[in-house]
Amino acid sequence: VADLPFMTYQASIEDGMRAAGRLMKEGRAEAVKLEGGVAVAELVHRLVRAGIPVMGHVGMTPQSVHQFGGFKLQGRTDDARARLLADARALADAGADVAIGYHRSAAPARAAVSDLRARGVRAVALRADVARPAEARALVARTVTALGRLDVLVNNAALFLRTPVETTTPAQFDRLLAVNLRAPFFCSQAAARAMRRHGGRIVNIADVGAVRAWAAYVPYGVTKAGVVMLTRGLAAALAPRIQVNAVAPGVVLLPEGFPRESGRRLAARIPMGRHGRPTDVAQAVRFFATCSDYITGQVLFVDGGMSVL
Repeated sequence: VADLPFMTYQASIEDGMRAAGRLMKEGRAEAVKLEGGVAVAELVHRLVRAGIPVMGHVGMTPQSVHQFGGFKLQGRTDDARARLLADARALADAGADVAIGYHRSAAPARAAVSDLRARGVRAVALRADVARPAEARALVARTVTALGRLDVLVNNAALFLRTPVETTTPAQFDRLLAVNLRAPFFCSQAAARAMRRHGGRIVNIADVGAVRAWAAYVPYGVTKAGVVMLTRGLAAALAPRIQVNAVAPGVVLLPEGFPRESGRRLAARIPMGRHGRPTDVAQAVRFFATCSDYITGQVLFVDGGMSVL
């Protein structure tokens, strides 16, 4: 399950076998979770025969949180890793040193550090579980120790879980709140203290789900709507020394193995006629990190126009 993209779609048993086998072979998954359907029993049988662990019938869910800290960046696997690395590169190209916080994915964090150092900036990887307020605060403190100061915080740690109203548990709801909403608050609290003298920028990553209702993701939408209000509240509380804004992405890339026809139909529903690119989001993050200090409390939707429908 670790590092699997969250995406529910219909696929043949053969497609499922190929995707699961590839992810296991590449070390990007520890197990497979399945959502019920008429073919699930046969697929489970074939997965087990192939030596692939199977967990429940809940749906494919990401269990890892990537945090590019100073920068904290999360993931929906390939989508998130590409988007978050693009964010880090964008700031590095603007001359920023970068602290990369991570939870479980040490190897991608180290790879990102190497990439950034090759661009001529200092970069470090720091492990933290930002769902724990003490670790969130410590991540900021360790960033300051490693790099000397903190000028920009990008709050991008998040979980994206399918939580139907009928079956959502208190533990699921609490976990979403802890990672998606509480973590950016306490990271921002610590960052504000670090930025008190010289000022700084905080960029929160919201989501088009903050303004579009998704029936099977109500808690997730609540947390992202909360990020929007967190952005506005912090902007008011921390002005004039610190500016706080948010970027709200829409569909950025699609997970590996997503059916092409489904992808085309999805793109057709986006006014701009395509899925987003990691660089689309990265440019918005860089804008807020470097723009006029007169811009604060704003939410920029990078969604190809989905939020206006």
